[in-house]
Amino acid sequence: MNRGDRRKLIYLDDNDRLCFLETLGQACEKTGWQVHAFCLMRNHFHLLVETPEPNLSAGMKWLLQTYSSRFNRRHEFFGHVFGGRYKAPLIDGRGAGYLRTASDYVHLNPIRARLIKDKQPLSSYRWSSYPLYLKRSRPSWLRVDRVLGECGISGDTAAGRRQFERVMEARRFEADGRRYKDLRRGWMFGSEAFRKELLEQAGKRLGPNHYGKERREIAEAGARQIIARTLRKERLSSEGLRLLSANHRIKVALALRLRRETTMDLKWIARELGIGSWKYLSNLLNREMHTLNRAQLAL
Repeated sequence: MNRGDRRKLIYLDDNDRLCFLETLGQACEKTGWQVHAFCLMRNHFHLLVETPEPNLSAGMKWLLQTYSSRFNRRHEFFGHVFGGRYKAPLIDGRGAGYLRTASDYVHLNPIRARLIKDKQPLSSYRWSSYPLYLKRSRPSWLRVDRVLGECGISGDTAAGRRQFERVMEARRFEADGRRYKDLRRGWMFGSEAFRKELLEQAGKRLGPNHYGKERREIAEAGARQIIARTLRKERLSSEGLRLLSANHRIKVALALRLRRETTMDLKWIARELGIGSWKYLSNLLNREMHTLNRAQLAL
């Protein structure tokens, strides 16, 4: 998803929305993307996109730049249309319901934004993929089979589309957003196994554009591996480590190593090692470093 620069409108009229969808279709032709859901709001958009090739960054760059150029040219504007980098949490699409939940989140946006009245059907909002799900004819880049399948609908038939409409009309009462908190705030949305798999794959490939939470989770995973290896070497359990005194040699050596080899802060280290106050840990490490420096000078 992405928002307008300073949260300004990115669509001034329906022609802008049609232009965006045309540009999205062209982006899909260039990249091979498969769109499972979309929703165009007033100052932002949501896309649920599957990328068979690793080209999300290149495709989004083309989509945003091309639409911005067309928008500015049409309205005789200048400057940025979108506010910074897009947000792109990774979705676990392996049939555990996460893809369906992400699709619901996208399709129910008009209800959360009060763009549809209580008595209006969800399909009355033109600028999302949901009305297209209910039609036989739709753009070639919009893929509906996976979301329908996760809703328990066996096929893209007239009966299946009517069933999907009943399912979504029932879910409109769940549109308050509480069940979507992890999707909105996280860098990924899926099972614990999916998260661990991504952390393993991404550990050595993160660039400056990845989210802070993603980087921190990878750093935490690395730090916990160091702790686990130390526990195995010392034949200690996690509880046994916590029972050691705050200034025990194992805790001090482990804290020094975590400070040297990871980006974890003192509060995290103190909490994980059961040392207590991070200020005490800071003083402890300063004394230890002073002792080590003196020993080196003596050598």
